[in-house]
Amino acid sequence: MINIRNIQVLTVAIVMASSPASAIELTGAWASEADMCSQVFSKRGSHVAFTEMSELYGSGFIIEGNSIRGKSANCTIKSKKENAGSVEISAACATSIMNQDMKFVLKVIDDNNISRSFPDISDMSVKFTRCAM
Repeated sequence: MINIRNIQVLTVAIVMASSPASAIELTGAWASEADMCSQVFSKRGSHVAFTEMSELYGSGFIIEGNSIRGKSANCTIKSKKENAGSVEISAACATSIMNQDMKFVLKVIDDNNISRSFPDISDMSVKFTRCAM
């Protein structure tokens, strides 16, 4: 006799086995120049922020949950799609003068290095390093 409980457990096991072991972890402060992290970001308690003159030392962004903060823009992630070591992101971004929907891809190089590219701009990518904060 077939036990419904056993079928449910087997179904869950098959789904879990076919799912990726873990999601790509992007939380953190990311700078375009690894040796400039302390010039781009500062930390007070558990809060990470941009230094006053960060743009003189490179670009960067901070990812926390569904939020991406840049020096002059704040974005809310609307959707993420992981695909073979990269994450396609669609985000709603706002600056002090405009709102814009953005799409970009973050390709994982290793745990602390990614490259960002935009689907509409071919052959342009920028490497970013996760800063130890």
